[in-house]
Amino acid sequence: MRSDTMKKGMERAPHRALFHALGVDKDDMHKPFIGVCNMFNEIVPGHVHLRELTEQVKNGVYAGGGVPFEFPSIAVCDGIAMNHDGMKYSLPSRELIVDTIEVMVRAHPFDGLVIIPNCDKTVPAAMMAAAKLNIPTVIISGGPMLAGRSAQGDKLDLISSFEAVGARGNNTLSEEAFTDIEQNACPTCGSCAGMFTANSMNCMAEALGLAPEGNGTVPAVYAERKTMAKQAGRLVMNLVEKDIRPLDILTEEAFENALAVDMALGCSTNTVLHLKAIATEAGVDLSLEKMEAVSQKTPHLVKMAPSGPHHMEDLLQAGGIYGVMDELTKKQLIHTDAQTVYDEPIGVRIQGKFRGGIVRPVENPLSETGGIKVLFGNIAPQGAVVKVAGVLPEMLVKTLRARVFDNEDAAFSAIMGNEIQLGDAIIVRYEGPKGGPGMKEMLSPTAALNGMGLDSGVALITDGRFSGGSRGAAIGHVSPEAAEGGPIGLLQDGDTIRVDMIQGTLDADLTEAEWEARRKDFVPQLRPVDGYLARYREHVSSADTGACYRKGERA
Repeated sequence: MRSDTMKKGMERAPHRALFHALGVDKDDMHKPFIGVCNMFNEIVPGHVHLRELTEQVKNGVYAGGGVPFEFPSIAVCDGIAMNHDGMKYSLPSRELIVDTIEVMVRAHPFDGLVIIPNCDKTVPAAMMAAAKLNIPTVIISGGPMLAGRSAQGDKLDLISSFEAVGARGNNTLSEEAFTDIEQNACPTCGSCAGMFTANSMNCMAEALGLAPEGNGTVPAVYAERKTMAKQAGRLVMNLVEKDIRPLDILTEEAFENALAVDMALGCSTNTVLHLKAIATEAGVDLSLEKMEAVSQKTPHLVKMAPSGPHHMEDLLQAGGIYGVMDELTKKQLIHTDAQTVYDEPIGVRIQGKFRGGIVRPVENPLSETGGIKVLFGNIAPQGAVVKVAGVLPEMLVKTLRARVFDNEDAAFSAIMGNEIQLGDAIIVRYEGPKGGPGMKEMLSPTAALNGMGLDSGVALITDGRFSGGSRGAAIGHVSPEAAEGGPIGLLQDGDTIRVDMIQGTLDADLTEAEWEARRKDFVPQLRPVDGYLARYREHVSSADTGACYRKGERA
């Protein structure tokens, strides 16, 4: 066992003495030692209940013959961090979480690992750490929040409150209705109720095979979530016994399975960043071109919030992620022999799980292609992404005029000041991984546009990124970013912007001579930063490669 390094032999008597101080007895010394990473804190609603789930995980480890050792990591609530400088720390926190788990596991060589994340960056970080450390690992999330209800009985979620800001700002929503939404949008603990980033990535963990069935869809407050946590403790013990490791599971075929689920569900565009980062740690090549190829052959099967009316508990009733994968096998879009934490191929686990309901059959999809589209063009030579599932039909092909802003705050002020008109393309630059730094999400601007009813004629194009809760013509991850000299930094007010989400193009109507003239005097901006953000800027890669630390350059 790996743990023998710290507990076996005469020379390890001091180490055993310290374990005895923890309550580990002589019999326990012969059992596998299991790290249990609990990302609990009291400011993230998706994490506030994780202590209870962690106890169930530890019970499962004990039942399976192991000795669990709980340790913490950090988590940022993206909703609370949104639309101020706190959002600069959200994506960078992903790398810190990976580092903290690495430190704990390598300093104390556990035999296996269970990681208990839930919200946005914590879930991809858990999977990145699993791939990097490559010891038997199970991911078990805290689960989604239930949808709320307004006084009129309408379903609500966090995005309802963000969009209410725009509606209240242009006086189309009463103060009473505004307050009702605020007080009822988030009724329970858990990751916010729609197919936003946290739930998208919890679904990806399940589709990749690193998490048990139901990880993405069983609500945080259901008793089933507790039994799943206990099961995760048992599962890791079996993985330890059989020496099944994350890199046995995180194969190219597993990533293609996850991409197919991603496209069928119309998940957050952040899955593009995170899946690429996980693949980097796993040594799997996952290009934007491959993502687009999977999108082209995968039907979009369900309109999940924010693109539609359905929430995670509704998807659970339709068979959950395994149900979606079961249906996708009809088009041979799932590699059924991919391994899972169950020590069984995914094909065995998903068989017969499709229940229909809100998920359409592949013969009658919402569209023949997937919910995420990759765009290329002279604004984004290395690519950009859009959740096409959340775009109104009239915005799929559009010619717009540029309104250029050098930060999110200026763009948001213009929106709330009623300065944006139908036909505008809001260009927000210097918000990329290096430029921000930290690649801020822009939920407040997109939600305000939607709340004001401008989503039918306005696009937002940025080298930053969007919340999984964003909908509308929100085109992000424009690469290269402005801070690295990308063409988005050369755009000017009034430029003609041509967007074609069917053909996959994003271009400014400029001649090569015009581009060259602008490049001649262009000096990219870099905002002064210190502390962790300064270190992050030095190491982070571009958005098209996952905005992760370059290989071998973790801080």
